[in-house]
Order: sequence, then C-alpha cells, then structure tokens
Amino acid sequence: MMDKSEKRFERDIESFLISPEGGYTQFCGQDAEGNWVHTRQHDVSKCIYMDVLCEFIAKTQPKEWAKYTKYYGVNAADKLYHRLETTISNQGLLYVLRNGIEDMGCKLKVCFFKPESDLNPIDAERYEANILGCTRQFRYTMANTNTIDMVLSVNGIPVVALELKNQLTGQDYVCAINQFKHDRSSKEFAFRLNHRFLVYFAVDLYEAWMTTQLADGKTHFLPFNQGSNGAGVAGGAGNPQNPNGYASSYLWEEVLQRDSLLDLIHRFISFVKEKEEVVKNGVTKTVTKEKMIFPRYHQYDVVRKIMADVRQNGVGTNYLIQHSAGSGKSNSIAWIAYRLASVHDAENNGLFDSVIVVTNRVVLDSQLQDTINSFEHQVGLVEAIDDKKNSRSLAEAINDKKRIIICTIQKFLFAKKDMEKFRGRKFAIIIDEAHQGQNGESAKSLRRSLIDLGVAIKEYAEEAGIEEEEVDLTDEYINAVIGQGRHDNQSFFAFTATPKGQTLESFGTVVGMTLEGEPIKAPFHVYSMRQAIEEGYILDVLANYTTVKEAFRLIRVSEDNPELIEGQASRALFKYYKQHGYTIAQKTEMIMTNFLENCRYQIGGKGKAMVVADSRANAVRYYLAIKKYLADHAEQCVGCDVMIAFSGEVTLDDYPSEKPFTEATMNLDENGKYITTDKKFRKAFHSSQYNILVVANKYQTGFDEPLLHTMYVDKMLYDIKAVQTLSRLNRCCPKKYDTFVLDFANKPEMIQESFSRYYRTTILSGETDPNKLYDLVATMEEYQVFSNEDVERLVNLYLDGADRDKLDPTLDACTAVYKQLDTDDQIKFKSAAKAFVRTYGFLGAILPYGNADWERLSIFLNLLIPKLPSPREDDLSQGILETIDLESYRNEAREVMSIRLEDADTEVAPVPAGKVGHIVEPEMDLLSVILSNFNDMFGNINWNDADNVRRQILEIPAMVSKDEKYQNAMRNSDEQSARLESERALQQVIFSIMADNMELFKQFQDNPSFKKWLSDLVFNLTYNKDGKPYENPDAASTE
Repeated sequence: MMDKSEKRFERDIESFLISPEGGYTQFCGQDAEGNWVHTRQHDVSKCIYMDVLCEFIAKTQPKEWAKYTKYYGVNAADKLYHRLETTISNQGLLYVLRNGIEDMGCKLKVCFFKPESDLNPIDAERYEANILGCTRQFRYTMANTNTIDMVLSVNGIPVVALELKNQLTGQDYVCAINQFKHDRSSKEFAFRLNHRFLVYFAVDLYEAWMTTQLADGKTHFLPFNQGSNGAGVAGGAGNPQNPNGYASSYLWEEVLQRDSLLDLIHRFISFVKEKEEVVKNGVTKTVTKEKMIFPRYHQYDVVRKIMADVRQNGVGTNYLIQHSAGSGKSNSIAWIAYRLASVHDAENNGLFDSVIVVTNRVVLDSQLQDTINSFEHQVGLVEAIDDKKNSRSLAEAINDKKRIIICTIQKFLFAKKDMEKFRGRKFAIIIDEAHQGQNGESAKSLRRSLIDLGVAIKEYAEEAGIEEEEVDLTDEYINAVIGQGRHDNQSFFAFTATPKGQTLESFGTVVGMTLEGEPIKAPFHVYSMRQAIEEGYILDVLANYTTVKEAFRLIRVSEDNPELIEGQASRALFKYYKQHGYTIAQKTEMIMTNFLENCRYQIGGKGKAMVVADSRANAVRYYLAIKKYLADHAEQCVGCDVMIAFSGEVTLDDYPSEKPFTEATMNLDENGKYITTDKKFRKAFHSSQYNILVVANKYQTGFDEPLLHTMYVDKMLYDIKAVQTLSRLNRCCPKKYDTFVLDFANKPEMIQESFSRYYRTTILSGETDPNKLYDLVATMEEYQVFSNEDVERLVNLYLDGADRDKLDPTLDACTAVYKQLDTDDQIKFKSAAKAFVRTYGFLGAILPYGNADWERLSIFLNLLIPKLPSPREDDLSQGILETIDLESYRNEAREVMSIRLEDADTEVAPVPAGKVGHIVEPEMDLLSVILSNFNDMFGNINWNDADNVRRQILEIPAMVSKDEKYQNAMRNSDEQSARLESERALQQVIFSIMADNMELFKQFQDNPSFKKWLSDLVFNLTYNKDGKPYENPDAASTE
C-alpha cells in the first residue's frame, strides 16, 4: 500500500538533502527502512549544536582554536557559546554568520562562503568544510515537547525551519502557516528576529510560502512559488506540475540545496533598519523598524539566471527584465548590482570594472539608493551621485573605478568631458524604468562615455580603410562616430514593467525568427502583472471600474455665423465643454460625494484619492472647485484637504488672479509654509493633513503611495500611460483590500486593451529597417534646402566649439530656402528631417556599426530643425466660443464592472522608421452646420439613448485610427487604399460596440446615409500619411 503520510513527504525531502547532490549531513531522521537515526544532539535550551560548531572551527581554523582552547581550557565550548550569544544579541545572527566573532584576541569564523575565484585553494577547502545539518522533529523549547518538522543548520546554528503538510492527509500549507502563527510563540528564545532562524517555510505537495519573522497571529507569510508556468515566464500564482516529483520540490532540490543556501546567506538575505514616522495621540514620533529580507522566488531566480548567463557569455550582452509593479524591483537591482561587481570569469578575472545603476528621473530615486546602500556596509563600495553632487563627481567615480555607482542618466550629458578615455575597461549598466529615455542625448552620452577606445579605434580604422595611428582623436566628429552602436565592453541590464517596441529591440533576447527571417525578441526574464496580482503583491486596479456617461448639448446663442474649419471648430467646441465651469462643478460634486461616502473610510479611515485632469488648466479648475466644495460643506468635510501637482505656471481667464497659479504656492505644509521639494510633497500627502491629490502629467508614474485607494479620471489614457497612471492605486498595505476607479473619459475596452499588452509577456516581431533612413535623406535632398557643403561646414564649426554667431549664417541661409517652399513641401521636408533625427537616434544605439554621413547629418538637422518655422495655418475657429453656450449637461455613473484581461502574450511591431507628412486640406463649414453635426445629426434619428450614441460616435475615430492595418495603409499605400482599410476598421469597431449600443449598429447597417456620413467623418478626421493615431479633441487640450 502506498505511504501517503506526512512522514513519507518529510522522508522524501530528507533523502534528497542528505544525498551527495543535496550536500547535508543527517543529524536526526530516518534511514531507507524507516528506522530513526540520531547522529547529533542539540542543546534544546540554547537551540544550537555546539559540538558541531566547535568541530567546524577546529577543522577550519586550527591555530585560532588552539589559541582559544589554551586560554579557556575545558570551558572553551561554554565560553564560545556565551561570546557567540552576546554578539548575536548585539549584531544579529546574519552578521555573525558573515563576519564571525572575536574573543580575547581570537577571530573565529562560524561559516565560510564560496570564493568568487579559485586563486586561493585554502578558501575553497574551508568552504567545503562547512557542516550543513538536516534535523527532523527539532525540539526548540524546554517549556513543552513541541517540534518543528524539519530544521536546516549551518555549522550547528539553526537557520531554516520547515513545517511540512501533505494534502493526501487532508492538510496543506495553510495548516502549516496556522501552526507557525498559533503554536510557535514569538516570545520563544528560538524565534527572536535575527537570532536563530533566518526564514520559516510552510510547504505542502504543491506550494511553498515563507516569512522571516514570527509575530504570532500577525505573522505574514508570502508565496515562494515559481509561477503557474514555471520560473521567469509569464503565468499566474502557484507552480507547474512536476512529472518527476512533487510540484514544490524546487524548494529543497534547488533553493535549499547546500551551495544555494550558503549563497543565500552570503549574498541575498539582508537585515535592514528603516525609520518610520508614527502618529500616536496626536504626536509624531520617528521609530526604527527592523526586518529581515529574504528574496521572493522570482528575485532569486532572475539573479541566478543572469549571473549564469554572464559567466557563460561574458561582457557585451543585453538583458531585458520585464517585472511587474510589486515585484520588488529595487531589491532585484541591488542584488544584481552586488553580484556583477564581484563576478569573475573562468580565468578568475573580474568581468566588470564598475557597475553603474542608472535611473531616468531628474532626481535620483531615494528608494533605489537606500535599498542598494542597505544591503552591504562595506565602506566605499557604493557611490551615489545624488542631487548634492555634480556631473564631475560622476566622472571621478568612474575614473576611480568605484565598484557600484548610482546616478541619473542626465548627468552623463555633462560628465563625459571629464572622463578618461578608457582602454580595456568593462562596464555593467543597470537601467531602471528602461522604457523611458533610452534614445535621447543622455543615453547616447552614456554609451559613448564608456566605450573601450582601443577597440573602437581599431574598428573605425578598418571601416575607414586607414591605419589605427591615423585616427584623429582630437576630431570631435570622429569621436561621435566611434561612440555609435553597441559596444562589447558594455552589458545592459534593463528593468521595466511596460516594455515598448524600442525597449525590446534595444535590450530583448532573440528567441526565434519570423517567416520573413526577422528576429523575434522577448524579455530575458518575466514576472507578470497577472502573477503579481494573483500572489497578492499588488491589487487589481481593474476589479472595481466605473465609467461615467456624460450627456451634453451645445446651442448657438449668436446670429453671427462665420465660415469655419470643421476640425478646428470641433476642437474648440470640445475644449469649451471640457473647461466649462458648470461641467467641472458637476463632476466635482460626483467626485466628492463618492470620496466622502466611500474612499475616506477605506484602509482603516486613511484612504486617499487622486484626480487625473487632462490639462494643467483643468487641474487648477478641479483644485479650486474641490476647495470650494470643502468650504461649502465644512462640517461634512472635516479632516479633508486637497493638494495639486503640475509643472510651470497657469493663468485662467475664468479665475482672474494677480499672480499665475503655481504648484508651490497652492500647497502648504502643516506649518503654513510652501511645499517646495518633491520629498516634502510626498511626505505631506502621506500625512493625515491631505487626502485628495489633483494631478496633470505629474505623479502619474513613480509615485508609490500605498494609501491611494480611489482614482477619478478625466483624461484620455492609452497604452503605457493608462497602465502607469492607474497602477498608482495598486500598492498593498494593511487594511487595503481593493481599489476603485471612476472614469469620465475612457471606454473600458480601451483600458482593457492597454493593460492586456503587459499582463503577461510583451514580444517583438521583426526589427527596425535602417535602410528607411536612405529614403528620408532622398526626400530632403529633393527640396535642396541644404547642401553637403552646408552640412560639412556647420558640423565642423559646431564640433570645434564655435559660438552661435558663427553657426547662424549657414542655418539662416537654409531656413530662407525652406521658407520659399510651398506649405505642402515645407511639411514634407520638416517631417522628413524630424523623422530622420528620431529614427537615427534610436538606431544609433542598437546598430553594430556607425555611419559617418548619418552622424554628421543628424548633428546638422538637430541644429536646423528649431530654426524652421511651422507651416502657417490660420485659426479660423477664432470667435466661435462667443457664439455658443452649454444648454444642458448631466453625469450618470454606470454599473461598477470588473475588467478582465486575456491570459495571452502580446506581440508588438518594430519601431517604424519615420514617414513624410503632408498637408491635410481643412474642410470649410458653417458654424450652424458643425453644430448640426454635433447635435442634430445625432438627434434627427429617433434614438432610444441619444446621449450614449453621441458619446460613442465621438470615440469611434480614435478607435478606428488604432487599427494596425489602417495605420500601415496610411503610411505605405495611396489614399484610396487607406480609405478601404478605414471602412474595414470602422466596420470592426461598430461590431465591437454592438453589445453596448445595438441601435447604433442597426443604423449603421440599415441606413446608407448615416453609414456614409459616419464613414466620411471618421476618414476625414483620422487620415494622415504618418499613420498616427487620432486623438479626441478633449484629449488634445494641453493648456
């Protein structure tokens, strides 16, 4: 009969651990016949195997142990225990395991870790001498006879506790967690934080969960699973089936295997102290909280896989890590940084001279900096170039071969001039938020600054057909060309939750080929949004999503009936509607009602909300409207206040003020002083003083406030912006069980589409075609705005550091020729120039070679483009707002829904090379006709729900314009072909909204005049040669 007992499960785990592959010694357990074996006995009251520890020290440090025993004699073991216990009490067990103890001039190590190189054979011998023990039914107290199912020890010191459960006996990991919570008192000597055990595992046949601190009923266990599809690939919570054993066997076969456990203690586990402000009885106090950090499985997995690949492939490979929000990215970056700083190759040479951690934020991410600094305390190992240091400090850190450097990417623009010309130096560059800013001048400066000059000169000389000594390094232009492309002395490790096509093309790993023979690229490692949500590390922000149906009607109040351009007039009408004080007030009423009745009571009464406005001006209007509401309902709104975040200054005609509105003057701290720094702003909003935040293009990324529960959205959001904005809500904290979104501007389908791109894995099919640049050059040459001599002369002057007055004559002469072109040709030339600069800026970072002519032309066009005036377009919508008024407006919240995402990978297209634009002929129309199109055309039909029809018709053009086949037709085919694709895409959109509006679908199918009118409207609004998506007029307002 098959043994289904818990003891059989324990025995199977034990049998692997005590095998040569597992690397452990059996202290107490069962043999193959099931007989119990006891080879060592621990001191229950001290919770330690002192005989094992003494044996280890005597074997690995005989001289020190002889000196120690000579001094203490027969009391040596007792004295050793007391000194060990004192040091652990003062410094913690993790410190003692890594650094040992000192007693009476004797330095004694209690553990040896695997050396990075094989240069010292004694270090390797000492590492092999570590005694890792496996004990079953480990008794941990004299107060009772309770035992832990399995304990793993290092040289006699218990470090890992496992409670094991078997579903075949009706128990699972939840039972093990409850056992730790209710039967393992945190007051026990053995369970003090950082005193004996470093980690506790609750394990069954299918899952593993872990914690680093027992706190009785408040103990919080975290999943330690691979993911439903295995480690490093997209999937959900849990583990895949294991055809060769238990689904949870990775825990003991991989993670707790001898070498891995010692590696975890040496390089992963971290004991940190964090300062936190706590309000008690109205008094704010700063308290220090201690916690032990043990990696989550995906963090452990990505570090080990990256290091294995780096050791195998060396320097020059790029890695893209697609880890969702809530993945613990800062910790992963810190662990990888420390590993890369010490990794050696097979010949025992250090692979990297410096590891540079780069963030794209203007101000260095304090969380990232603090995390990296907290993991090791070796003085001088980490150099942070924060806002208190200048770019010269960055150059000095790199010149001095600092092991780990943390900085913002912007500092490379100015640091390059102070850097040495490196030969033979190798760099690891870790990029935080890799979907941002990797094609700009800062990113170029980073790559160029760190090149191996010797290799680059050799490659340039071969390309140019000259000797290496003929390469003139005093020529800035040659330096620029040498710095282009990828370099074998640089490895990039790029982290992002939302990779764009450019991100994948720059850093992705080739995993296959398309039918056309182009590479398919994917991330090196994935921890998906789906898994993060299912494991409970972030909240599902789409679970409680409510859209608001807006109904409005504009009427003409003036006899004036000017002839207008339809697109401009429509935009003006939408802008008027969006900014109308009455509509803002109506929405504010709905926002505040929801906030007061729901949001502020969430998270134990600490719930906060964010209002996302579509422009800076409307953000100010919302702020003022909320302030007015708070004043008008003072009694109801006690304890509520609002902050605002936006850049620059705002002046509003409808709110006359002596001074423009600014963020600093509108936000005050608890002492009534202006809030002038980002750190103070975040601190103020986190406090109990404020609970509503209005934003306009600020704090929609990188703002981690766990108390944010609700978001009110009045801005069109799509793709990465939608994901990043709504994800401000997903951070977990105690008593936060869900989130809520009230959306005035977006359709659920568009939000669903945006999130679906990053729910699992994002894959790139194909790559950017650099030959498109030749086509753009040919287009520009057609208009003879500049000559090769102009380019040569200007670039030479620029690289020689010439003043502006020396550059302007050439630029002005080219601009004069440009001005003589007709409007359509101006648009074609300028769009080609911009497209060239944009596409070359991206390709320059990924091509394996540099192109001298392209580099020179790129420099020239970057100087010329700002000089070229935009083609003149008269604003024929001027005066329209004086002739119309808002007749009616109402809001109606639809039913709360849960937006569900499809469990599938998303494929993105390669970065398109730029296309040449053209002038779109505006359609002239009378104001009365436009208003008729805006109201009457929708209302002439006897609609059952006219407001819903109006809303959907206004959204249809944007939906059609996002169709990829239509976009390709606009870019690559004639207008007639594009029209056919537009009508096909429109048909699909109509089908997709059929469930929401059957009567709109029916009119489109059965009413030829309505179908033609809608088809014409959509095509006229969306068609453009660049194939760019159409933006609704309300989304286009950027005031």
